[in-house]
Amino acid sequence: MKYTEEMILHSESGYCMPFEEPQGKEVELSLGYGEQTDPVTGEKFFHHGIDFNVRCYTLWAVASGIVSGVGNDPVLGICQTIRYDRYEVTYGHLSNVFAHFGQRLKAGQTVALSGDKLHIGVRFKDEELNPLEFLTMLYGNIRAVRQAGGREAFTFPDMEMTLKTDYEKDKREIEELMLRFLPHYMEDLQHGAYRLPEHTEQSLRHIFTMGAMKEYFYENMPSMANPLGLGYKAMPLACKVQNLLIADFLHYLALRHDVYLSTMGGDVKKNFMTKP
Repeated sequence: MKYTEEMILHSESGYCMPFEEPQGKEVELSLGYGEQTDPVTGEKFFHHGIDFNVRCYTLWAVASGIVSGVGNDPVLGICQTIRYDRYEVTYGHLSNVFAHFGQRLKAGQTVALSGDKLHIGVRFKDEELNPLEFLTMLYGNIRAVRQAGGREAFTFPDMEMTLKTDYEKDKREIEELMLRFLPHYMEDLQHGAYRLPEHTEQSLRHIFTMGAMKEYFYENMPSMANPLGLGYKAMPLACKVQNLLIADFLHYLALRHDVYLSTMGGDVKKNFMTKP
């Protein structure tokens, strides 16, 4: 399919790419669109999309749209489809979905979390097309808006890449635990099966109160990616929040699933189990 003028996506909230790699790392396909050869059996098959090896990545809406489908597919696993004008973009192999059927979205809004990999499929007016062409068009829109000096191009701050928590040595293991248990954690919070400990709530309130007093907020122009306008001055605040949330997730694992980090000693485990 060749792109024509009518196929250019228009979005009131701007544009962004579906995910972002860490700084310095290139985005790489693990499986392309079209006819492929199975590396094990040697059989040929047609792949109706593209895949990326992005494990447990936050996924965003790429423009103004609406969630038109959420399901569990035999091939794609947990999947989510979002309609952008006449386009429908499907994310597959998800570990969690945060935007639900019928929800209206803006560019940059968090919609899902990838699983072991990410599949992206694209259709225009119900005709399948190579997602790389769609992503190329999307990137062209972003560049055009930036060059025109407009504010529609959605960009992401690199603060997340420089945040250091108290759990750096266990980062890989914690990410694996999140991939497995985060959906249960969110569901238990939503249904009241697990409640945030009172001391954690109080600590979060105190952190944000102190942040406001020290004018950490609105250092930068607020945006959907950074609604509080946090800048580098707020790094200590952001790190404290990260530490609290990770600690609570580990507390939940101990309390509800009897699961601990492999580096935890016996005394630390007892402390987790007896925390209020």
